[in-house]
Amino acid sequence: MTHILAIDQGTTSSRAIIFDAKLTPLASAQSEFAQHFPASGWVEHAASDLWVSVAGVARAAIEKAGLHAGDIAAIGITNQRETTLIWDRKTGQPLHRAIVWQDRRTAGMCEQLRAEGHEPMIAARTGLLLDPYFSGSKVKWLLDNIDSARDRAKRGELAFGTVDSWLIWNLTGGKVHATDATNAARTLLFNIATNRWDEDICALLDIPMALLPEVRDCADDYGKTRADLFGREIPILGVAGDQQAATVGQACFVPGMMKSTYGTGCFALLNTGGQMVPSTNRLLTTIAYRLGGRTTYALEGSIFIAGAVVQWLRDGLRLIRNAAETQGLAEAADRTQELVLVPAFTGLGAPYWRPDCRGAVFGLTRSSGPAEFARAALESVGFQTRDLLEAMRADWPDAAAGVLRVDGGMAASDWTMQFLADILGAPVDRPRVTETTALGAGYLAGLGAGLCPEPEEFARDWALERRFEPAMPQPEREARYIRWKKAVNATMGAA
Repeated sequence: MTHILAIDQGTTSSRAIIFDAKLTPLASAQSEFAQHFPASGWVEHAASDLWVSVAGVARAAIEKAGLHAGDIAAIGITNQRETTLIWDRKTGQPLHRAIVWQDRRTAGMCEQLRAEGHEPMIAARTGLLLDPYFSGSKVKWLLDNIDSARDRAKRGELAFGTVDSWLIWNLTGGKVHATDATNAARTLLFNIATNRWDEDICALLDIPMALLPEVRDCADDYGKTRADLFGREIPILGVAGDQQAATVGQACFVPGMMKSTYGTGCFALLNTGGQMVPSTNRLLTTIAYRLGGRTTYALEGSIFIAGAVVQWLRDGLRLIRNAAETQGLAEAADRTQELVLVPAFTGLGAPYWRPDCRGAVFGLTRSSGPAEFARAALESVGFQTRDLLEAMRADWPDAAAGVLRVDGGMAASDWTMQFLADILGAPVDRPRVTETTALGAGYLAGLGAGLCPEPEEFARDWALERRFEPAMPQPEREARYIRWKKAVNATMGAA
């Protein structure tokens, strides 16, 4: 048993990757699933789609690798965070579709709690802000809107979980109701200083604590899979939310190291070690990972729209047929045009936290076309990343001179990564293995199984594929960033 199965359950698809003991990827499988938009600002997934797609890609990856379940030493799970499910403990049936992290239906609830003065207490304990993004308000909405749900929860008949808990429950046949510290830290219900569910916040939101899963380390025992799923029981030994898994996969184990992952959204994490750094710039204080009972913290900035802006060019405007076309268009764009796109399609994330904002375009001319839109879309990702890093540097000066490690789908675009280095004025490192989310989940499982080395040795094996050095003149860099800030301020003003 010298192989690891990493499950990467994302917002639009589920993937599974088989790694060998040296964490070399051997085979993978991927399956997309439906997105449901029952009302404006509402985003849901069918809980069954999440589970069925994961079970399918896991079996397919094992088969593609020419292996059997007996060859798999452990399973690692990483997942879209904050997405919220409640199910019946006896039947395993969900009470409602999963409410996705992007969903904004609880914006009014969060605003009311903020107006009542609860945000400072919640932020001090959880490191998070009152925003529909997090699971807590979603749980309250489900309990408020499903008949008898709260009473059943009080009687211990129901279980809440983020996607990791839902997968663990199904993989183990309902034997384990657990989550890891990184996913718990994103619920708005977990005190990251005490590493416990917070009774006061649960009481404030009227959430019975009998609903909540047990919280374990990232490399820990999460039970064994049902024997009928893969042909034998396989231990689940690693779990982390997707951005924390990417932080581990990028080997950001030293305080001051930063990584940024470009998927549907963009998420930048700065390792702050054992120190909880409270943000004065509306970033999030969160758990980077917890190993051996020891918690490592991070500052995090979340951008809601990164890769999704390219999907908008393809599916909304129909300017491109595939994402790869954006690089050629951006290179061909008229550099004299100053088109700025603020992709606030579902609001602005950090450091603004304005769920009421919507997207805007500035600087349009009669000659603005697909090339200029493509360039502005890719540049918006760089500008938003600089917003995050500026806030991080203000909160924690140790981040001032750091190199940014990047991963995710957009990291494959040389043009986008060069612009990122240019607008940040800092080097950007792209690793040899860019699927760092699955790699981090695989490493945690391998660590739990005794196949992988301790973090310090794992970090020495991190391999650079390419470094992008800033080449844009400083005056141009600052002028372009000032133009971006004006566009953002105008967008917020319009909202």
